[in-house]
Amino acid sequence: MNARHLVRFRGEESETPAILVFARAPVAGKVKTRLIPALGAKGAAALHRRLTRQALTAAVESKLGAVILFCAPDTRHSFFRRLKSEFGVPLRSQQGIDLGERMHHAMAFALSRHRAALLIGSDCAEIDPAYLHRAAARLNSGDASIVLGPAMDGGYVLIGASRLDCRLFHRVPWGTGRVLAVTRSRLRELGWRWDELATLGDVDRPEDLARLEPGLLS
Repeated sequence: MNARHLVRFRGEESETPAILVFARAPVAGKVKTRLIPALGAKGAAALHRRLTRQALTAAVESKLGAVILFCAPDTRHSFFRRLKSEFGVPLRSQQGIDLGERMHHAMAFALSRHRAALLIGSDCAEIDPAYLHRAAARLNSGDASIVLGPAMDGGYVLIGASRLDCRLFHRVPWGTGRVLAVTRSRLRELGWRWDELATLGDVDRPEDLARLEPGLLS
């Protein structure tokens, strides 16, 4: 294996895991586009803002370790500035051509400073502090170096790692129902042990709205 592909914790900063929250700027017509037929462009963007706040709330309230908000396309949107002030979290821009590159870059950054990293998006309303604690516990046990939170649509709502290889994210068919299957295949190829949490649901399509609590839709 080429050493440049593998990232391991170097131990400079923290034994606690970092929680990375990925979010896009809530620009109407640019986020939650598959929900626009049901909510309209402004309604879909408003839901995205509420889901992002909920993800950050779960991360901060877990008290597992540092929480970092990774922003797309960058950190300049006023929404991100408000979140920085409201939650006391640092902001970093997502870097990379596609989602896989952006995730790998963020995880590599975190693993250079922390023993483990948990990455979540802002699409799943069901992630709570207990779910994050279960993910961290699986990594801390030493039985697995990767933990996945499967999504009902064939993707995943969480990935946690204590080590990393860029092949986990390279040429994955993001946005399709094959993401989880491809990721499992890559882990088998690497010979890495992984664990999986309970399956949760993303909120991507109009039919997913039925799973939301009423307060998230108002």
